[in-house]
Amino acid sequence: MSSKRDYYEVLGVKKNASHEDLKKAYREMALLHHPDRVAPEKKKEAEDAFKEISEAYAVLTDPQKRALYDQYGHSGVDQKFAKEDIFRGTDFGSVFEGMRDYGFGGGFFENLFGDIGFDVLGGQGKRARRGNNPPTPQQTRGRDLEVAVAVTLAEAYRGVEKSVSVPRYESCSVCSGTGAAPGTSRTTCPDCHGSGKKVVSSGIFQMGQTCARCGGTGSIAQTPCEQCKGDGRVKVTRTLTVSVPPGVQTGSRLRMKGEGESGPKTPGDLFLVLEVLPHAAFQRQGNDLLTEQTVDLPRAILGGEMNVPTLDGTVQMKIPPGTQGGSTFRLKGKGMPDLRGKGVGDELVKVAVAIPRVLNDRQRALIEELAKTLVE
Repeated sequence: MSSKRDYYEVLGVKKNASHEDLKKAYREMALLHHPDRVAPEKKKEAEDAFKEISEAYAVLTDPQKRALYDQYGHSGVDQKFAKEDIFRGTDFGSVFEGMRDYGFGGGFFENLFGDIGFDVLGGQGKRARRGNNPPTPQQTRGRDLEVAVAVTLAEAYRGVEKSVSVPRYESCSVCSGTGAAPGTSRTTCPDCHGSGKKVVSSGIFQMGQTCARCGGTGSIAQTPCEQCKGDGRVKVTRTLTVSVPPGVQTGSRLRMKGEGESGPKTPGDLFLVLEVLPHAAFQRQGNDLLTEQTVDLPRAILGGEMNVPTLDGTVQMKIPPGTQGGSTFRLKGKGMPDLRGKGVGDELVKVAVAIPRVLNDRQRALIEELAKTLVE
């Protein structure tokens, strides 16, 4: 069993915490456990705590890692990702913007985490460089995107293909993503000399900052491409066809690998967040469907059959004699399919007995006669 503490407990947040909740909690915890803001005898303890909260933040702010953790706990994340990959892609930069006076620079993270460093302003994990070898330009993947997709309950039952419009940055077709005008090339950035970073000293700290001139790429386009203005990317809106599998629920996330924004090395991913719209006749309870139907008084007393709607069409359901209002019957296998292929839920039919509001003379006489026999 893992000796690690629960990540949500580490950050002091609830399991439904939003990205902003996680960011706020991490910022507060980082200030509290900064190793250089505690007494010398507590420095090691603070470093360990800082590593723990940083790992929790890295996992819970990554949709893929968070989904694995929520389902399988620490073992799911540890089996899927190597140590250095836990932090890869984590946007620590936006958390610590404006906090350099506290020592949150790239050098701080590289010293604290040993083999695992961070591009604090860029937010992408990297291997820390050692020795006197000159650094190479940072290669990052594109940004992940998230799009909400609404489906009806019937579509969630059968599965459906949906067209989704996705605004995103893609590689410029004119310059092939180089940012340089056709016929020209990029040259080494004169400000950072190809490293993509500049080191700024602040007191006892050395902070690594993304080079403002080249944006961390290590090179510049002396003659920028007119189409993308030297960025190498242009914003477009693509219409993608999404296959929504049977059994999705509100909050289900589908991943389309490589359909996020383009990056210098690899594109990001697109995450589709499903919302299943309310249905007029059914309420969903996990993989079961709940519906309420009305049975007339004679059938409730004598028994019989009644037509009941399902997502597959109408079926006949037996009503036993003496059925009471509020009774619930189960139609096996008429619920929702399990998203992971683990069977199908049931349909639960709750019946209400319809009591006539108006009776003619004959009906009243018959009911009165029946009442006398029941009393006797």
